[in-house]
Amino acid sequence: MDEEDKMRTCHLLDLPWEDVLVPHILCHLPLQHLVSLQRVSKQFHSLIQVYLANCRTFDLSMIGPSIPKEAFVSMLKDNKVLHSLSLQNCSDWVTDKELLPVIGQNQHLQRVEMSGCACLTRHSLVAVSLSCTHLHHLGLAHCEWVDSLSLRSLADHCGGLQSIDLTACRQLKDDAICYLAKKCLKLRSLSLAVNANVTDESVEEVAKNCRGLEQLDLTGCLRVRNQSIRTLAEYCPKLQSLKVNHCHNVTESSLDPLRKRNVVIDVEPPLQRALVLLQDVLGFAPFINLQI
Repeated sequence: MDEEDKMRTCHLLDLPWEDVLVPHILCHLPLQHLVSLQRVSKQFHSLIQVYLANCRTFDLSMIGPSIPKEAFVSMLKDNKVLHSLSLQNCSDWVTDKELLPVIGQNQHLQRVEMSGCACLTRHSLVAVSLSCTHLHHLGLAHCEWVDSLSLRSLADHCGGLQSIDLTACRQLKDDAICYLAKKCLKLRSLSLAVNANVTDESVEEVAKNCRGLEQLDLTGCLRVRNQSIRTLAEYCPKLQSLKVNHCHNVTESSLDPLRKRNVVIDVEPPLQRALVLLQDVLGFAPFINLQI
């Protein structure tokens, strides 16, 4: 190759990093590819660090189990502009020690997903509530360490919260959920599933305070009854989806008005369930004349 050919040759790393590579190329690569690219050379490692320091979204859901905790700390040590952080599938290793510094320096976070992170403690939730006052979504499913005090802290500081998943947060009782409903009036999506402590009191307080509610998951809330479902129908005109599977005290008398509003309910009407059972027994769909 002569000197003229060498001058015409352009390597990827010769392109402007912050003006071209970071905003127009690296942003389209999945995180697992960026992690692999870091190992190619010292220059690529430096380039990826520049990208990670400026990225707005960091999602470990695809590679969480395989990433060492030291790598997580290193990758986000310079980032102060995160808007979305997902730690799903990191339950085996992420603890307060790794998470607290990231939360503390990223006060613009709007979406945090910590579902299944069993090694965290209430200190992480308190840190989120104090640092991330612009939070819109928080995933805490199966985080049994969530307690009343940490949820109250969240409610006090994150009044703009629109979506929260509290599935299987079994320490929580009506008092904490009612407090959340009174403080976070903009809630549109809420899951209280798999919590036997939840009663009509919680559901009614949510209905009366969160008038813009669109999705509610009460799966397995055994103490919820028809009374609160009727209150939900009365106060939440924007409701689109309701899950009440395994809520044995919720019957069709309270669900029917919601069905007539085209609310999607995960429990079939009694007649529909009977037809499905009959079809299973007979092996074919029977014709039934429902005219009266």
